[in-house]
Amino acid sequence: MPGLTPSQTVGPYFHFSLTTETAEVTDLVGPKTEGERIKVMGIVRNGAGEPLPDAMIEIWQANAAGRYNHPADTQAKPLDPDFCGFGRCGTDADGQFHFKTIKPGAVRGRGNSLQAPHINFAIFARGLLKQLYTRLYFADEPANENDPVLALVPEARRPTITANRSNGPDGLVYRFDIVLRGEGETVFFDV
Repeated sequence: MPGLTPSQTVGPYFHFSLTTETAEVTDLVGPKTEGERIKVMGIVRNGAGEPLPDAMIEIWQANAAGRYNHPADTQAKPLDPDFCGFGRCGTDADGQFHFKTIKPGAVRGRGNSLQAPHINFAIFARGLLKQLYTRLYFADEPANENDPVLALVPEARRPTITANRSNGPDGLVYRFDIVLRGEGETVFFDV
């Protein structure tokens, strides 16, 4: 009987096949998309603080009304036909990623609790056996104080999942760096 196949990390293959020009979706907005347009950008870093040039980031989020474009979201809130809420971006040589999107609305969570506007992230990178999940919360969002998921994160670690706002040449920018290990490690969720 042959031995078991050894486990392998995710490997760099996704970077070559899933982050090609035709597979990337970095602009989530169309001309008729409703909501406040923003740019989300950051750098993915490893445990030594070095940028990762071959990571892949996927995001998914609710629309401006707070509804996901998914059959399981049956809220009475309107769907935006010009917004799918999904994006994918490979990091560049400097570990950078970016998305053009909208600031999402608040969504209902377990027990019908209201969650602050956020963007869900999945991170794929070499050395990982499976993707990592985290959330981007908006530093300037008053609803953060009552978010039940954010409340589970120790206060000292919350800055690792909070994006700061600035004004860029093309409009509002939220900076969200992701650190995979070590000092300043991003909070990741077991989902």
